[in-house]
Amino acid sequence: MPDTTSPKDAQGSAYDTLTRGQLIALLKKRDAERRLGLVWERDEIDADKAIDRNFVVAELLADQCERPAPWENLVIEGDNYDALRWLRMTHRGQIKCIYIDPPYNTGNKDWVYNDDYVDANHRFRNSQWLEFLYQRLLIARDLLTPDGVLLCSINDENRSILELMMDQALPGMRAGSFVWRTRVGGNEGGEHFFSTNQEHVLIFANRGFRFSGTEKTFDMYKFDDADGRGAYRKSDLTKAHSYRERPNTFYPICDPSTDVFYPANPDRVWAFASSSRLAPGRTTRRETIEELIADGRIAFPGEQRIEVYQTKKALLTAIKSGDVPISGRAPLLREDLPDLDFWVGKKIGWGTPSFKRYKGDLKNQTQPLSSWITPNSESTTVPENSNMIVSGTNDEGAKVIKDVFGEKAFDYAKPVSLIRELVRQSTGPDDTVLDFFAGSATTAQAVMELNAEDQGSRKFVMVSSTEATADEPDKNICRDVTAQRIRLLNSNDEKYQDLSAGFAYLRCAEIDPLALDDELTAAAAWAILEAHHGLPLTAWTPGDTLGVHEGDETTLILVDRWSEAARASLLPAVGRSRNCFLYAFEPGQVAGLPDAANVEVRDVRATLKRLFAA
Repeated sequence: MPDTTSPKDAQGSAYDTLTRGQLIALLKKRDAERRLGLVWERDEIDADKAIDRNFVVAELLADQCERPAPWENLVIEGDNYDALRWLRMTHRGQIKCIYIDPPYNTGNKDWVYNDDYVDANHRFRNSQWLEFLYQRLLIARDLLTPDGVLLCSINDENRSILELMMDQALPGMRAGSFVWRTRVGGNEGGEHFFSTNQEHVLIFANRGFRFSGTEKTFDMYKFDDADGRGAYRKSDLTKAHSYRERPNTFYPICDPSTDVFYPANPDRVWAFASSSRLAPGRTTRRETIEELIADGRIAFPGEQRIEVYQTKKALLTAIKSGDVPISGRAPLLREDLPDLDFWVGKKIGWGTPSFKRYKGDLKNQTQPLSSWITPNSESTTVPENSNMIVSGTNDEGAKVIKDVFGEKAFDYAKPVSLIRELVRQSTGPDDTVLDFFAGSATTAQAVMELNAEDQGSRKFVMVSSTEATADEPDKNICRDVTAQRIRLLNSNDEKYQDLSAGFAYLRCAEIDPLALDDELTAAAAWAILEAHHGLPLTAWTPGDTLGVHEGDETTLILVDRWSEAARASLLPAVGRSRNCFLYAFEPGQVAGLPDAANVEVRDVRATLKRLFAA
């Protein structure tokens, strides 16, 4: 019998501390859960409490920011669970593309959360790793736009369980996956002599999302009748049904300009109905063949063989000798077909009519992506106008890191070309991209390269922890690798002269909800409110009693302390604004503004509590 004892059961204290209400809630939740699918060990009560355990703020560190304010891009230092809870207040529904390369469930000591989640010898290692990601994905889904997408890299070993977990965290969003070659060559085949030179990028998307696709070839649109409709290609006019299956679409087609008739293929009848075969009063959802001919959308053959059989005997003789129109090797006229008498005395064409498909009628000017990502070294094997993404392998990732830092500053970096092409396919020029396992900031470089290429204004949000430990208390990956890479890319190095991106550097901190009234600072509130209203971040000046940020469509005002001087200084901004939000720590004190001013006064703490709990 399998041992299903949970870690807490073994200690005899799994439910001892729970109240009766908590036990009932737990049982109801378990009863409502689906039984088919992935199950992992998790403490539902602790998980539910964790979201609201502490209020999260993000302190802006002016000396770590890049370029002068205002800042459109963000680098956030801290546990990504805290950062995601902060972003849910500020960026809910605003992120078009989330790309993450989370730590893989290898059991190796290769990431800061190892002791809690991926101890190779821990009996519940898989459950802890899944729960770690599950909690973060639940919040991440709230950040996506209605047409947003989340892309997640994973190795072959853990792909199946991660995908099942993501089905639960992001229900109804699974779109598929890419297969990416991590390296080219290598003879290691393991126990089964089976190469694992590939990883996967799982795709989970909202219903409105579509990849941009790859360029189509329009070489086949080589016909043009000079009738104003433009170029077209000739397309098959048949469908895969026999005349016995679809007798109503087994009929001759006549070219009214030449009076030449064309027999239907008995094994592939016409794709359109004929008005002559419709029952009285019956209509079709598509045009009839007569309507298409009248509209000039059927292409009839030009030079071709035309025969007239004056008697049925002559026709039968031709059928027996095979001297009749064919499709492939199949004759279109046979003795067993109905209405053979119809063809006696008719001009019969040896060619085949086709349907005109106009380039201008295409719903998409690109073709959908393939799930296969081809390495750059094999790009010559990809056919022209292929629908495959082409990118580098892990070797490129390591090389770029060394080029930027001058040394190997980070392990396991993905190639910038891979993420650049994924972001290209997933975003437009004004969208926002989030990576909450940012590490070496490859995603930020991908965004910068795309903006340089198409003059776009994509924004990025990079989240990274310090990865400090007891042995290395001063270690700070976010400051010294994530942010530093972007700073170096902004330098005057000739290799990166076209790349440019300033950013605000934020550090997450937690506040006990019971102490929020005393510990929430104006600077922390200012950062949340600016981002929440879609404004680039600016620094709150210590000692200021109010701040004003006038955007193109919105004016944001934060009042730390109300006074007559504050009222007087606000009058010009209030008078100019059509959409003004004034936040105050003591909203009851705000008075003396013009009655005609379009100002909505809100309580700072109440607003932030509502945003955090939403």
